[in-house]
Amino acid sequence: MKKDVLILSQFFYPEYITSATLPYETAVDLSKHGLSVDVLCGYPKNYNTEKDIPSKETVKNVNITRINYPNFNKNTFLGRLLNYFAFTVSMLLNIMRLKNYKVIIVYSTPPVLPLVPGLASMFFHTKMIFVSYDIYPEVAIRMNAVEESSIISKIMKKINNLVFKQTSKVVALSSEMKSFILNNRNIASEDIAVIPNWANDVILKQKSEVKNTLFDGLDYMNKTIISYFGNMGTAQDMATILNAIRSVKENKNIHFLFAGHGNKMDELRKSVYDEELKNVTIYDYLHGEDYTDAQSISDGFIVSLEEGLDGLCVPSKTYSYMSAGRPIISIMNPECDISRDLVYHNAGFAVLNGDNENMVKSILSLTNKELVDTMSSNCKKLFTDKFTREIATSAYADLVYLTMEEN
Repeated sequence: MKKDVLILSQFFYPEYITSATLPYETAVDLSKHGLSVDVLCGYPKNYNTEKDIPSKETVKNVNITRINYPNFNKNTFLGRLLNYFAFTVSMLLNIMRLKNYKVIIVYSTPPVLPLVPGLASMFFHTKMIFVSYDIYPEVAIRMNAVEESSIISKIMKKINNLVFKQTSKVVALSSEMKSFILNNRNIASEDIAVIPNWANDVILKQKSEVKNTLFDGLDYMNKTIISYFGNMGTAQDMATILNAIRSVKENKNIHFLFAGHGNKMDELRKSVYDEELKNVTIYDYLHGEDYTDAQSISDGFIVSLEEGLDGLCVPSKTYSYMSAGRPIISIMNPECDISRDLVYHNAGFAVLNGDNENMVKSILSLTNKELVDTMSSNCKKLFTDKFTREIATSAYADLVYLTMEEN
């Protein structure tokens, strides 16, 4: 007899990898909704720095099987590409496992992975739910990572044709992503569900309660701290942020805090050093209490997308910002769900890419404590009303049940 759900994911379980924690939380919560759930995923060699992770285990009624595959340097484009294909080939070698499930949930990262459940749907008549984190090859083309006429782009288009022909349901992370999928893929509107990513609720400390020596020297008690955490890569508009930093560098009451990774992080470090921008502090990726304390000393956050990427990807870090209950400055198309939510609920600001004047105005507004307190409360309520884990994973459970019921 077939089990209910198999989740395919390259990474699963390490708490500090967003692309791993969201599938993990989905699996656990689907099980809580009465579904039998197994996971087939990769072994996280590149990320496993703290402890041994077993190849098989059962966690909260979820059976997890991890498969080994060749690992290349994840910090280079070629290395990541080779990892994607190596992992997908390893999954193809395990395709017979997929026939034992009613529904396969697969993610768009890595972008070639959905080929596996697509073939399983064709051969075994399993149903597939495709979760679109990023839309390929379009996002890679717009970021100039690949040429539209390249062999990689052509392969991706072939894979997309097969995948969307076999997909029962698609999860889009935003309404603008749904619109893009509807206009550029062969699938009906009623088969695309908009389910945003989420964050777990956090209760932050008061600034005065933070005793973390990592932040000694920031003088966060007497300054407005505006923070950017997470990826600083090709998809993020760091230029608009950096120009605003230059514009307010003489304001001794504002300080910018960065922590994360990405190919634009080195550029940021170089600019800060070369231009002697004393109003900036940069850390590597923060985990655990260090990250929570960094949130606690922040008065506001920044989230960004490069121009032209709306509808192709959604910065999931936004939801952890909302959970923290601090105002957010979004740098992206103002018609994106994130920007519209922030403005409509008076929980932050929406700034166009390259609009330095309004970016600076938004930053200066965060020096107004009364406004920050109001926006913080609104942002926390927005998170509670729309972006909790329980809301999102319940929507996933409903979608799985609906998919199983349909002929």
